[in-house]
Amino acid sequence: MEMTLRWYGTGFDSVTLKQIRQVPMVKGVITTLYDTVPGQAWPKERIQAMKNEVERSGLHLAGIESVNIHDDIKVGLPSRDQYIENYIKTLEGLGEADIHMVCYNFMPVFDWTRSDLKKSLPDGSTVLSYDQELVDQIDVDKMLSSMEANANGFTLPGWEPERMARVKELFEMYKDVDEEKLFQNLCYFLRAIMPTCKKYGINMAIHPDDPAWPVFNLPRIITGKEKILRLLSAVPDAENGLTLCTGSLGSNPLNDIPDMIHAFKDRIHFAHVRNIHHLAPGKFDEAPHPTSLGSLDIYAIMKALFDTGFDGPIRPDHGRMIWDEVAMPGYGLYDRALGATYLSGLWEAIERNAKG
Repeated sequence: MEMTLRWYGTGFDSVTLKQIRQVPMVKGVITTLYDTVPGQAWPKERIQAMKNEVERSGLHLAGIESVNIHDDIKVGLPSRDQYIENYIKTLEGLGEADIHMVCYNFMPVFDWTRSDLKKSLPDGSTVLSYDQELVDQIDVDKMLSSMEANANGFTLPGWEPERMARVKELFEMYKDVDEEKLFQNLCYFLRAIMPTCKKYGINMAIHPDDPAWPVFNLPRIITGKEKILRLLSAVPDAENGLTLCTGSLGSNPLNDIPDMIHAFKDRIHFAHVRNIHHLAPGKFDEAPHPTSLGSLDIYAIMKALFDTGFDGPIRPDHGRMIWDEVAMPGYGLYDRALGATYLSGLWEAIERNAKG
């Protein structure tokens, strides 16, 4: 496996490539062109400049997260074919730049949802938190301003102001889209891009829905084992695979993540490994990475990845805000660095034990 951190790019991230380079065992970054909008074809010269910047720092550009998908594709409007063509142009640019993994999601309206971006823990750190009872009370028209007020001055991924300014329009777009229609629209998109993915060796790694259940009555289709297996079977190309996000899948305590890793082996192209603390049904806090500090067995997850031969990029995903750091919620340097070293230590121990 290749240990990485997510990096949003110069001008968008409080964390620098120089700092990431100094985290033990971190060899690469997962990045994006953060100022592009869904549906826009990425200019090839910008892709190459992004890669050059990462490599000059001594790191490897291990993949892209995300090339966001236009809502017309998700809804299935006639205009989707033009946006799919733009997506293919972006994939061609990535392939020509020797970039071979794209993490993406197919969630309607909101890429992810939390009820609190800075919930205080007893140790004084703050974390992202979800409480369904609080979410049910949210006025979606005011949700963007609430999120922005707690984002420490950063633009949150999936909460782009230009999209959220159209939130009523977006909800109207999806009013007739149920789970089955959303699933079929995803398959249509994937079948259209698979020839390009095969040509350039690009693995598409869909991110699970976060949290793993419907929110605001919007459909969710990547929430557990059976739904993911259905997608992998419907588009059986090896390039159609999964981002194994333990926090998203783990939001539902019924999801057995080590079992899912074995079920999806050879189709996991990317892994987000983080811990969460279940408080009640529909209520959880994000937690420090070690197994004993949350509800997920991180050791068992890492061992399942090792046992199934996972050799792709992995990142510690979200972290707490600790040591008075001010950063994009979930994406500070310090706790993610601790997470990266913890996960690397587990991997080394598992690997050495396997060798006897």
